[in-house]
Amino acid sequence: MIFVTGGAGFIGSNFVLDWLAQSDEPVLNLDKLTYAGNLDNLSSIKDDPRHIFVQGDIGDFELVRRLLAEHQPRAVLNFAAESHVDRSIHGPEDFIQTNVVGTFHLLEAVRAYWVGLEGDAKSDFRLLHVSTDEVYGSLEKTDPPFNENNRYEPNSPYSASKAASDHLVRAYHHTYGLPVLTTNCSNNYGPYHFPEKLIPLVIHNALQGKPLPIYGDGQQIRDWLYVKDHCTAIRRVLAAGQLGETYNVGGWNEKPNIEVVNTICTILDELKPRADGVSFNAQITYVKDRPGHDRRYAIDATRLEKELDWKPAETFESGIRKTVQWYLDNPAWVENITSGQYRQWVEKQYQ
Repeated sequence: MIFVTGGAGFIGSNFVLDWLAQSDEPVLNLDKLTYAGNLDNLSSIKDDPRHIFVQGDIGDFELVRRLLAEHQPRAVLNFAAESHVDRSIHGPEDFIQTNVVGTFHLLEAVRAYWVGLEGDAKSDFRLLHVSTDEVYGSLEKTDPPFNENNRYEPNSPYSASKAASDHLVRAYHHTYGLPVLTTNCSNNYGPYHFPEKLIPLVIHNALQGKPLPIYGDGQQIRDWLYVKDHCTAIRRVLAAGQLGETYNVGGWNEKPNIEVVNTICTILDELKPRADGVSFNAQITYVKDRPGHDRRYAIDATRLEKELDWKPAETFESGIRKTVQWYLDNPAWVENITSGQYRQWVEKQYQ
């Protein structure tokens, strides 16, 4: 059995679904079910005996300790995190509590469990911590992409809290010998993405006839990684990664935000055109840039390719088309998640 934390969120739920599609090994899934955790993501496996869901917090040491003792997993994969930069600007405390304090309590519970293991169970155990490229800060246009040796320069409360969690994971390996692995990924996109993030927000607003808000001049560059490619990378690192090491996971797809939005509009023009025949890009609206907005992220995933033979299967063009089609095919999921609370948040953020 593996133990997944944050497995009802965007990346975590995609990982759980992919795992059970390819393996009969059971998954214990712990999620606090905050605004971004959504059991609808897991509706296809709600009656699957291989999936055990527990609502709870990684910061609850006693709960995590009890789950570890009861289920005896061979690995823990930590996806649990507050992950939205804009929310971290308005309310940083939640990010410190979950990403820093929560990770600390998780590490303490896992360490106590691992110390009690014996033989192969102890030597084979792994803790894989899922993190972000935002810990490295921002790149200039001509800078090379981030690799695993870049120093940490976080620029938002979110990225600072993730940087702190990465340092804790590293320290528990070097101090206590805890067998850890860390992955730092670029911007994910794909099915089940909470619709306040750029790509699902644009798809949702376009179909609703609402403005498509673009921060600043829209020239902020991100490296886009299809979420299912990220899941294959995590499985590969879990299986063969070198203990104590970090692996950067990227899609080799650097795109300015405005280009991403225009691509989505072009696909929607083809698949579900507006009744008036006007392109969806007519709905693009530029809004005030957010504080501390990093200009460019890009990941150098060469190490993962050379050492573990991993490369993304999707180009941005193929992945974004699959993503738009998924949202068109799943309007009930979108309707269920875009609650009044979500609408109030978007109005506040992009006013």
